[in-house]
Amino acid sequence: MCGIVGLFLKDPALEPELGKHLSVMLETMTARGPDSAGFAIYGAGAPDKVKITLRGPEGFDGEAFKKALSKDLGSKIDVVARGTHFIVTVPNVEQEAAIAAVKRVAPELAVSSIGSHMELYKEVGLPADVSERFGLPGLAGSHGIGHTRMATESTVTVAGAHPFSTGKDQCLVHNGSLSNHNAVRRQLIREGMTFASENDSEVAAGYLSWRLAKGDNLGHALEASLQDLDGFFTFVVGTEAGFGVLRDPIGCKHAVMAETDRYVAFGTEYRALSALPDIEKARIFEPEPATVYFWDRAA
Repeated sequence: MCGIVGLFLKDPALEPELGKHLSVMLETMTARGPDSAGFAIYGAGAPDKVKITLRGPEGFDGEAFKKALSKDLGSKIDVVARGTHFIVTVPNVEQEAAIAAVKRVAPELAVSSIGSHMELYKEVGLPADVSERFGLPGLAGSHGIGHTRMATESTVTVAGAHPFSTGKDQCLVHNGSLSNHNAVRRQLIREGMTFASENDSEVAAGYLSWRLAKGDNLGHALEASLQDLDGFFTFVVGTEAGFGVLRDPIGCKHAVMAETDRYVAFGTEYRALSALPDIEKARIFEPEPATVYFWDRAA
């Protein structure tokens, strides 16, 4: 049992408040996932630069890391520290060199995500503590998704927390369980994909990234997952342009959505949406099973 939230802002005037609203939504789902939490925020970025979100152990020396990384690459590097996570911003052409340099100077750091607009944070602990640690209430952006986890099939670790990112500006949160994830994992590894955990949700994220890399749009990738992924699930998927929602054909897991002319919101339960602006005027609906829903900036 886990909790999922998502918020897509149609009205740019709400963007400074994205983190504030998402943090309330996330904390409201604490009872569904008290052991770890995480979120992805899509905000400002530059088309010629990439943000590499790294996560490290408690007590990691961020200032020493910044100096060592700049020295290794031979240039001053933009590094922003938030809790145990670090956002390294470099020109697109230097992405691979920067990741290689991180492995040399700080092999204890793990890559959480890569993207022009996405930053991804996750940690073990109560959702309120995770939100505060990373300053979620003060973050701005166009859309974001979050997850509160109650581990049922694997240990409580940061690596097992959601969201999972397996492609540029792509991430996924999941409530449910996949029965064929080991077989799909082996197939995707043969296709060249790599995984950082044994979590079935990372396999779902990897599957969608694989389909997108083959030329599918997100809608087609999600539709294909209905045939190739067995189990019960609700997926919320973030991309640079927006976010998508999909439930399994039976619709086992709770899901509710709200839409106004200013935003679209997703919650595992309605109470996650109850504090949003003008929620009493929203169209409230339950997403249908085996039906792809997607909202993006071009829509």
